[in-house]
Amino acid sequence: MTHTDLHSYQTSLLQQREALRTRLNQLRGGEPTRALASAAHFAGHEDSQAQTNTARDLEFALDEHDKAELRRIDAALHRLELGTYGHCVACGTTIPEARLRATPDAERCIDCQSSLEGA
Repeated sequence: MTHTDLHSYQTSLLQQREALRTRLNQLRGGEPTRALASAAHFAGHEDSQAQTNTARDLEFALDEHDKAELRRIDAALHRLELGTYGHCVACGTTIPEARLRATPDAERCIDCQSSLEGA
């Protein structure tokens, strides 16, 4: 992989991270987590307790998903710094560029990812 390719992936990852952070800040209304934003939103709400609990549970799940996405992006940026980006963390083979273009934060080759998901 050329230096230009690596720079392109780094730029893409940084843009994804910034877009995610911006979206999270907008969704949270300045709150540090969706859970706190949800609590503020549902305080004094006239919905049933079950509806409020379901909505709050969804907010927790979305918050965890967003945190995981940020961790994957940060891990990919760290691999770029280490010079290991584009190599499967499980088997060490080169991850095809088509996969990296589709999923710049991919840390495993398709075979290892499939094995992980099938487990």
